[in-house]
Amino acid sequence: MKSITRSLFVRTALTLALAFVVFQAAAFWVVTRTLIIPVAERSADDLAGLVVLSAQTWVELPPETRPAFERELARRHGLRLTTADIGATVDAPQFAFRSQIEAALSRRVGETIVLRGVPGTVAAWLDIPVGGHDLRVGFFPDRYAVKPPLAATTVVALGTFLSLLTALFLVRRITVPLARAAQAASQVGAGELPEPLPETGPAELAELARRFNTMAAEVRDLLDNRTTLLAGISHDLRTPMTRLQLNLEMLRDAPDPARIDRAVADLADMNRLITGYLELARTTQTETKVRFDLAELLEEVVADAGLPWAGAAPCEVEVARLAVRRIVSNLIQNAQRYGGGTPIELALECSDTWVRVTVRDAGAGIPDDQMEKVFRPFYRLESSRSQVTGGTGLGLAIVRQLTETHGWKVKLRNRAAGGLEAVLEIPRQQPGGQV
Repeated sequence: MKSITRSLFVRTALTLALAFVVFQAAAFWVVTRTLIIPVAERSADDLAGLVVLSAQTWVELPPETRPAFERELARRHGLRLTTADIGATVDAPQFAFRSQIEAALSRRVGETIVLRGVPGTVAAWLDIPVGGHDLRVGFFPDRYAVKPPLAATTVVALGTFLSLLTALFLVRRITVPLARAAQAASQVGAGELPEPLPETGPAELAELARRFNTMAAEVRDLLDNRTTLLAGISHDLRTPMTRLQLNLEMLRDAPDPARIDRAVADLADMNRLITGYLELARTTQTETKVRFDLAELLEEVVADAGLPWAGAAPCEVEVARLAVRRIVSNLIQNAQRYGGGTPIELALECSDTWVRVTVRDAGAGIPDDQMEKVFRPFYRLESSRSQVTGGTGLGLAIVRQLTETHGWKVKLRNRAAGGLEAVLEIPRQQPGGQV
């Protein structure tokens, strides 16, 4: 029960409902004070004037015409005039605005008037001393008591109902998507991939759902990568560790320099694998942006790779320098490993809004159905798992992770003339309008 009362829907609904009820109550008070009560006082005064005038007229009429006048008053106005005793009386029945009628009669008569009733009837009676006679005047409250204007009452009641209904509708429209997002977030935290949130409704909620769906997919990819990474580590390290253990056991009986060299080579392989795993793990960390000439950086990369390059015009950018270097290096290494020894081309294009770095080879390319799969950790087109022919299977995974972390794009596509083309696209426009 406590969790329900603390929910956003209940709290917001109660707050809005209270505000609307207070507003409608204030509106009803204003209508009552400015419309209903003035009308009631005016009607009460009219009734009091009619009663006093009728009593005075009755006194002035000849006795023989008074019965006819009494009958006419009863027929036309529902008033009863009599000098006869009406019997035992009690307090008059309560009806709306009785106090206003008594006050108006008291003003007209000049003394305090208290309405009385006769048991078994619904009429209200009062005594008026006039012209030496004690007249008793009766009337039916249902005919003369002012009723609150139906239109005003209906408007206030309908306004209150519609206000509460609107408040509940608006609150539900806002809180239900938030509750759905909270439930989906708990599923993500548990390692599950929830159903995508509907990207509908107000712009803010639609944008929230869109970003959450993207985040959930990214979290799921990270979890999948973690699982794949752990599986790859156990798989790739097991072989050199087994060889290393075998060589060490055999060295117990007969030291052999060749076995020692193989053991050292196994250790180097293990170190290379661990270095690749650590690089992949660090790709989720953003790097500080610096301003540099991208053409100079590419000259350093191709020089380290031992490739010829004619160079390019200066291209000033402000991005993560080490990430760009690592991506281009991995793309070049991938082209060298799978390009079949064909020439590798490197191109740099600059514009006011973006920068493109393209690495091309003339090898066998990649089947279209595996263009996205090669970005997965440990996924290799060469299935032998050999470090010589296939590498660790982390190069393109590192490329994809680095580009997603920094908001860049990388694409692979087969060339019409044969071979593969890898394109790194970096936006030059930075927040604040800087380039």
